[in-house]
Amino acid sequence: MLDLSYISVKTEMSDEIEMKVLVLGGTGFIGRHVVRALRQSGHEIVIGTRAPTGSLKRLPEDLRGIPSLETHLERLLTPLAWRPLVAGFDIVVNCVGILRPRWGETYDRVHRVAPAALADACTSAGIGRLVHVSALGLDEESASGFIRSKHAGERELLRRRLDAVIVRPSLLDGAGGFGACWLRQVARWPVHFVPAGAKHIAPLDVEDLALAIATLCEAPPRAEVRVVELGGADTLTMREHLAALRRLAHGRPAHVIEVPTVLARLVSHVCDLLHVTPFSFGHLLLMRRDNVPVRNELVELLGRAPGAVGLAQTGWRRSATELQSATGASR
Repeated sequence: MLDLSYISVKTEMSDEIEMKVLVLGGTGFIGRHVVRALRQSGHEIVIGTRAPTGSLKRLPEDLRGIPSLETHLERLLTPLAWRPLVAGFDIVVNCVGILRPRWGETYDRVHRVAPAALADACTSAGIGRLVHVSALGLDEESASGFIRSKHAGERELLRRRLDAVIVRPSLLDGAGGFGACWLRQVARWPVHFVPAGAKHIAPLDVEDLALAIATLCEAPPRAEVRVVELGGADTLTMREHLAALRRLAHGRPAHVIEVPTVLARLVSHVCDLLHVTPFSFGHLLLMRRDNVPVRNELVELLGRAPGAVGLAQTGWRRSATELQSATGASR
């Protein structure tokens, strides 16, 4: 269990805690919110990104001007390669993940080999803590290379002895996310196509996730790897989640069609082949298992109830534009 005794004095401590934090994937959906949360707590932030020139220009106005490091995880496969990048930092937060392989970016390199090498580099460089963002519902025997590689990355960290936190969030909602924007668009359709056998999710707002990660960065030192599972206040089916999102723009409910497993699987492979939509074979398999925390630690980390998912926000009024920009800002 995580030691959260510091939460009650977090406000008093925030003026004193000043850490230098490297946020890998800091221009992506999760990363940019983590950067904002840490910066608002008074920490010095450096963004790690594979394409500083283009990615930094897509950041919100309040995050522009933050220093950056060019980081290609598919090339950073040894502790020696990581050491000059992590030197001088107190905390490293790894928010990097790939939906599909591309060029030299393979699932194994980005999700397993590079994080393992990063963990060893952090240990040798005396980095205070490594926070690794993973996912719920992973399975080492999954038919999906995406899921197997994410699980293998967790396993590499768990067999090491270092101060690290593996964060497993449920489905995320929030402005700027490729998947979140896509679901908002799909929810507007008069017909919702839901894969047969889709289980439960616990959607949470990405800003709550970012605040939880910032709190984990400030937690007292530990000499072990621990796992933190996070989800929103409500447990829903995908059908219910889409209906809730639809109610933001439409009073009339959508007609729901349950897509047979064979057809849903075929569509997911086509999406993977064509690199279109965030729907993938890996996500289809994740939907077939409950994506709900066994022990949800979000309330403890936030010190309050989670924010409601599905609230109308200014950014969502232009969801089509956000969808286009989000597709190019994954890292």
